[in-house]
Amino acid sequence: MAQDFRAVSAGRTTAGGSALATNKVLRNTYALLAMTLLFSATMAGTAMAINAPPMHWLLVLGGYFGLLFLTTALRNSIWGLASVFALTGFMGFTLGPIISLYLTAFSNGAELVMMALGGTGLIFLGLSAYALTTQRDFSFMRGFIFAGVLVAFAGSIIAILFSIPALSLAVSAAFVVLMSALILYQTGEIINGGETNYIMATITLYVTIYNLFLSLLQLLSAFAGER
Repeated sequence: MAQDFRAVSAGRTTAGGSALATNKVLRNTYALLAMTLLFSATMAGTAMAINAPPMHWLLVLGGYFGLLFLTTALRNSIWGLASVFALTGFMGFTLGPIISLYLTAFSNGAELVMMALGGTGLIFLGLSAYALTTQRDFSFMRGFIFAGVLVAFAGSIIAILFSIPALSLAVSAAFVVLMSALILYQTGEIINGGETNYIMATITLYVTIYNLFLSLLQLLSAFAGER
């Protein structure tokens, strides 16, 4: 009887500790995500204020993957936080000239940007709330997301190199679906203990928001833009 009681108590303690650890990762992830989004928006505003020219896409990819590799390598140290802000600040700065381009190229550019921003917020908050309330395991989506991102990424490179507008729109639509799936997957991983590093969780969610916004902005400009 005493042994059974101790076993049950140990199980409850382990479960409680696991729940506390999961909640801590979740809190830290959303707190850091909020700060990086604010910093990224500040850097985007700075780029717009100084009229920074758009970066070449090879430079953007090089900076992104370089800083992503650095963040991954430093994810378990205090320097990982600095690299997170370096990465999100860089991505925010690259976003500034893109937003400026839409504002000048379309008479309703400001409306398009706000619609894309609002759509991104609704999708992120809605899917995050669904994952948090249902606490489902979305790990089965891992293969689909990985393969889909590779195909969409290759498609985006082809669209840029050969200037194929239709392919570019198709890639944007694909990214909306893939990033939505990634929100569910990453949130589910945090809730179910599959992701224990809040720095990496933050980076993943930031990338989903960044790509969602750009994809929605391109789709909206194609179908509702007024030049």
